Amino acid sequence: MTKRVALYLQDSHDLRDGLDYAKYAEAKGFEAVWQAESRLVRDAIVPMAAYAAVTEKIKVGSGVINNWTRNIGLLAATLLTMDDLAPNRIICGIGAWWDPLAKNVGIERRKPLLAMRETIEVLRKLLNMERVTYHGEFHHVDGIELDVVHGRREPRNVPLMIGATGDKMMELTGEIADGVVLNYCVAPEYNDRAMELLEKGLTKSGRKMDDFDRP
Repeated sequence: MTKRVALYLQDSHDLRDGLDYAKYAEAKGFEAVWQAESRLVRDAIVPMAAYAAVTEKIKVGSGVINNWTRNIGLLAATLLTMDDLAPNRIICGIGAWWDPLAKNVGIERRKPLLAMRETIEVLRKLLNMERVTYHGEFHHVDGIELDVVHGRREPRNVPLMIGATGDKMMELTGEIADGVVLNYCVAPEYNDRAMELLEKGLTKSGRKMDDFDRP
């Protein structure tokens, strides 16, 4: 197996230094640079765009944004825009967020599995440059599409990877996502269990673990 190394950045450094870290990682052959987004401190999208702008080959991922606070149309347009900046290098890591932060800013995280399933389904169709009408419990869109005026009109290669934590979300991730953004600072037993649940979800979608990314 080819060694795969990536850089994960949070918010304990000057943001401008992060640009140098991304360039250094690319020069040393790192596969990707990931930007965290968790507390109300550093948005992931702005640093991702900055990393993409100062590099040429390294992949740039969100680790992870959440599926509650960005309108689905805007989220798709944001990923499209970053893919314009760094074609085929953007990875969308997305998660179900967490309480009490979500609750404290007015978000009720009800039915997180259904909400994530709808988000992935609509987002994938939009990034595939389809015209989408969808009426679910969480997303309601009528005849929307990514309206590219200048640039590529073909489907965009932006992997959708879920930052799963609980057992049910982990299994759903194997079923519907392109990959999983696994937790860190966890026991080996946690990861063993995660692999079992991902395998269960992958079986539902007729796929193999070899076809599924899992940083």
